[in-house]
Formats: sequence, C-alpha cells, structure tokens
Amino acid sequence: MPTAKRPKLAALATIYHKYAHAQHIVDRLLDGYGWNGTHHKPEMDLVSLYVDQVDQRDLSKERAARHPGMKIYPTIAETLTLGTDKLAVDGVVLIGEHGRYPRNEKRQTKYPRWEFFAQIVDVYRKSGRAVPVFNDKHLSWNWEWSRKMYDISKELKFPFMAGSSLPVTWRTPSVEMPLGAKIREAFCVCYGGPDSYDFHGYETVQCMVERRKGGETGVKWIQAYRGDQFWKALRDGVWSRELMEAALCRSHTLVPSRPGFNDIFPTVADMQRMVKDPYAFRYEHNDGLKCTVLLMNGLLRDFNFAAFVDGQRKPWSTQMYLPMPDGRTTLATFFSPLVNNMEKMFLSGKPTYPVERTLLTTGMTSFGMDSLFKNQERIETPQLAISYQPTKESTFQRF
Repeated sequence: MPTAKRPKLAALATIYHKYAHAQHIVDRLLDGYGWNGTHHKPEMDLVSLYVDQVDQRDLSKERAARHPGMKIYPTIAETLTLGTDKLAVDGVVLIGEHGRYPRNEKRQTKYPRWEFFAQIVDVYRKSGRAVPVFNDKHLSWNWEWSRKMYDISKELKFPFMAGSSLPVTWRTPSVEMPLGAKIREAFCVCYGGPDSYDFHGYETVQCMVERRKGGETGVKWIQAYRGDQFWKALRDGVWSRELMEAALCRSHTLVPSRPGFNDIFPTVADMQRMVKDPYAFRYEHNDGLKCTVLLMNGLLRDFNFAAFVDGQRKPWSTQMYLPMPDGRTTLATFFSPLVNNMEKMFLSGKPTYPVERTLLTTGMTSFGMDSLFKNQERIETPQLAISYQPTKESTFQRF
C-alpha cells in the first residue's frame, strides 16, 4: 500500500567498499544522484544498515558518521526492527554482491542472498506484517532457494523486485521492442564471466523478448559452449551470424582488430586471436523462440542486443548503455535508473516490473552453469516454465 509518510528503509549488504554494489546503491539513497537534469534526493530515509564483511576498505562507518539518521546494526533482525522486537521499517534493500565468499564445484559464488532473505522473512513472520523488498541482481546461486524466495513473497504478499541495471538503463538508440512483436530469434553479445555477467546478458535479452506476442512462456532447455566448442558452434551456424554482427555493430567499445586501424570489422580469425576464453549460452523458450548470449572478453566491453522481428527487413538492434567507472571516479551512472525504480516501489507499494523476469533469468544463470559443469551438454529445464506478461509501459530510462 502507498505510504503517506516518508518511508524508512533498511539496507543489508555483503560488503561496502568503493565500487561495490552497496556503495553505488546505498550512497544514492543517502546522498542522492543526478537525474533528469537535476540532483535528485529520494523521498525516503535510509535509517539502518547491516554489513556482513567489514575490511580496511570499508566505507560504512564514514557514511554513518556523516549521516547520523542512519545506524549500523550487528544483525539483520536488529537492522529491520531498529533494535526493538518488531519490524520498524517500510522497505528493505538486499545487496548480496561482492565480498569474500566461497565457490562451489560449479564455480558459482555462494553469495548469501537466500540467507539474508530468510532472516528478513523471519522478522516479517514474527511481526505479523511484511514490507517491500528489492534484491540486487539474481535471487540466489541455488535454484531451489531462488524459487523459495519467489514463493514466499507470494505467500506473505509483499512487493518484491529484483534484477540488474540492464533492463532500466539508457539505450542507444533509445528504442523499445514493440509490444506484441513477433520475434523469431534474439541475441546478446557482451563481456564478463559466467555466474556473473552472463546474468546481465540474460537480462538484456529477456527485457526485450518478454514483450513478444503472447508474453513470456518460460525456457525449456539451455546449452553452454566454451573454448573450442564455441568456435565450432559459430562456424556450424548454431546461432545467427547476421544477428551476432548486428549486435557487434552497436558496440561502442569494439577493439580494433588490426594495429593502426579502427574501422575494420573483425573476422572469425581475428576474434579467435583476441578472445581467449569465449562463452555462449543458447536456449529455447517454450513457444519456440531461440536466444543466444555471448561473453567475449577481449573483443568489447558493453551489452548489445539484436533480434529478427517479423515485418522488418534488417535485424532490430540496440545497446544497453552501461558506462563503467574508469578508476578515476566512483560514478556508475547506470545504477541511477535502478535506484529510481526501487524508490517507485517503496513509495507506491507496487513493483515497476515483474519479479518473474528475474526468477527466469536467475534460473537461466543457474542451469547455464550446470551445462558448463556437465561438459557443455544440453540441460532440460522444466523448472523454468515461468509465464508472465510484461508491463505495458516501458521502464528503461530515456536520454
């Protein structure tokens, strides 16, 4: 329900240092951020903070000293109750990203998002009420726990949002997939590693293809390709070379393939020389739509989308604008649209986009890692029969 007073927020973070997600998100809630030509101060108060790991790079104590209205608490329960025996905040931001956490045999980082979430809902149950939660990035590295997070949010009937900046950041060109479009195939080429930036690639594709005719139907299988298998799949036409090139043509960071030149499109031989450890994730939706996400470190450093859309002669394409900090500034402006969408939920009590999108991309991230672990075999995913409808209004930020 919408609240008449300024909402009080609690933030839970794995770690809080420069460039960590907690810094990008919590700093904006505390100090504001540039938005639509002005400095925007959120119409809410971040009153409590929990940090799981504190090291010599920690910024939380400085932030608490500078913002006396915010207090750091030693436990998640106290952060939500403000040291009392009942829930005392109007919203929770869960930031389970970065920090020193172990990896399992599949090379998944065991960030404690589920563990944080379980403690949140324990307070909700004991207090007899629940408030909105935003979960940064995917829900959990463990699929069963991710599904529990979604199911519990429905059981307790609290607004729940999650995900990354990719669906809400700026786009170049600033276009939206037409609602009800007939999409034959979709593609993202980006960079980074699996169990991390692959999720951003899935989010890039999903926020576009969910707008197709009939809405989302879920994903029935996924298969990973790495190294030699990647190059073989490229040469065998497992995915569309035309879509791959259309997406690459949207990149602002494409590395020159020849010394002294900056306008020669890379050949496959060039890509093999430049990209030492490529990954591809190919998957099919229950309605037959096939999609591909490529991670190509060494070739580019941005996120680019392309699709075949019925009624258009050429591939439909755009870039999700995600300018990274360059080491001389703490700004990562793409967090501003993400925080702005959080604010809207905390003020209205209504998510701005469906959490089912993130449940689905979480599953793709998890089962894609299963495929890599199982020698790149195809993984059937009946668990991902997740159907939903997109919002009619676009949620990405315009220039």
